[in-house]
Amino acid sequence: MQTATSLAAELRLPTNWLDYTILVIYFVVVLGIGFAARRSVKTSLDFFLSGRSLPAWITGLAFISANLAATEILGMAANSAQYGAYTVHWYWIGAIPAMVFLGLVMMPFYYGSKVRSVPEFLLLRFDRGAHLLSSILFAFAAILIAGVNLYALAIVVEALLGWPQWVAIVVAGAFVLAYITLGGLSSAIYNEVLQFFVILAALIPITVLGLKKAGGWGGLTDKLTADHGADFTTAWGGTGIGHANPLGANWLTIVLGLGFVLSFGYWTTNFAEVQRALSAKNLSAGQRTPLIAAYPKIFIVFLVMIPGLVAAALVPKFGTAASGYQYNDAIPYLMQELLPNGVLGIAVTGLLAAFMAGMAANVSSFNTVFTNDIWAKYVVRGREDGYYVRFGRLITAIGVCASVGTAFLASSFSNIMSYLQTLFSFFNVPMFVVFIVGMFWKRASAKSGFWGLLAGTTAAMVNYFVFYKKGIISIPSDQGANFVSAIAGFVAGAVVMFAVSLFTKPKPAQELQGLVYGTRSPGMSEPPAVGDDAWYRRPALLGWGAVVLAAVCYIPFSF
Repeated sequence: MQTATSLAAELRLPTNWLDYTILVIYFVVVLGIGFAARRSVKTSLDFFLSGRSLPAWITGLAFISANLAATEILGMAANSAQYGAYTVHWYWIGAIPAMVFLGLVMMPFYYGSKVRSVPEFLLLRFDRGAHLLSSILFAFAAILIAGVNLYALAIVVEALLGWPQWVAIVVAGAFVLAYITLGGLSSAIYNEVLQFFVILAALIPITVLGLKKAGGWGGLTDKLTADHGADFTTAWGGTGIGHANPLGANWLTIVLGLGFVLSFGYWTTNFAEVQRALSAKNLSAGQRTPLIAAYPKIFIVFLVMIPGLVAAALVPKFGTAASGYQYNDAIPYLMQELLPNGVLGIAVTGLLAAFMAGMAANVSSFNTVFTNDIWAKYVVRGREDGYYVRFGRLITAIGVCASVGTAFLASSFSNIMSYLQTLFSFFNVPMFVVFIVGMFWKRASAKSGFWGLLAGTTAAMVNYFVFYKKGIISIPSDQGANFVSAIAGFVAGAVVMFAVSLFTKPKPAQELQGLVYGTRSPGMSEPPAVGDDAWYRRPALLGWGAVVLAAVCYIPFSF
């Protein structure tokens, strides 16, 4: 595994005054949104969940933008340069089904129970032990992931613009801190909607010009097939059990490890995403939030995958020491080679916007969980509402500072997405197994949540750091190891929950209303709002439409 300390030194971009003007205008608008949102923050519900007042299209775009961080952009482009067209699995099997499941099945439980966070749901379904452990694990993971965004931003800005790393970290961290502290979640969400369009404006020119440079799709696939083999440009080629392929995973680990465990673990329990849906104005809008986001998610894969494929086609042995580039260099390399000034400024702004979107999503979810689920529940209880708003702003500043401290933990990974998937297998997957067992099995006892979460996290870490890293089991790639770690964490958590439940008492049936599938709470029986009967407002139609569309997109990449 390569050690990534910076991007290639020769990637300095020829930016001029026009590019910097575009960048300054963007930062001014971001702060303006923060000041405008500040006027709506009167209670802790306003600060942490936008008063549950936002329409579905706003929360839907914020949902996808929170995921479309620069680590996603750089990481998925790196994935494509390293593994080829297998990247489509992270979207069409590793995202869409889980997003639909969140909207159709899980949001009624989240929204109907009126919880303010994902860990708070575990408090209602299990006990304080499961709640506190999940809160601590999530807060820790959020800071680590925010640190990834800061680190990636620093090395990109240093390579592209010549800014020292510490300047990039301080500037980006200060802007994120400013607009979240001012306007809370509303500021983060409205900025994420803006950032979504800025990111698209950055990626579309890179993709179109990159395809043209490579000779169109036909020329690109011919070149990649000649250099990397036929499997490099297909989604399922070479994934039979026992067959070798660039990804180092077979169809079973792809379907179970990525398509089920990692995917559902991330999309259904990651509060950085779920928080956007919880801020919607009603249950119907909350359900439609991930479903609306699923449609752009289907097509965004082309905007991040194609640049990685183009880089692999244009530079022989891209990502190896012989080429002088790392896999993470795919997007910056194409920006340098293809974009004129002005468009270059938009691309740089889009990249910085993506970093800030990802960091803001994790920081805003961190301050909510730490304030409501740790501080208000276990440290300082029963204070007036204004106290927790002030503390939320303080912990936001502490979270940003902590993110700076964790930023360089990502430096040992030449592929940022591998690092993120490792974190997801450690933290999201164990939480998902606790949710899924508790939500569908009434007999799961209060104590089983804590022990299932602890067992799942431990098993995933042991598989990765001991079995894989020590060479006890042979897995061809980091991504393959992440899939196996996710499966190990899921199985261990489920088995321990089942065993503990056999020897401990279940919660009384009346305490499980609205928390277990097949039971209902008053919030879950919310009647549809006037005008909500149109087809595009029906969650079931939106969800199944997204699944079918994703399945259709697989066809050209399957052969």
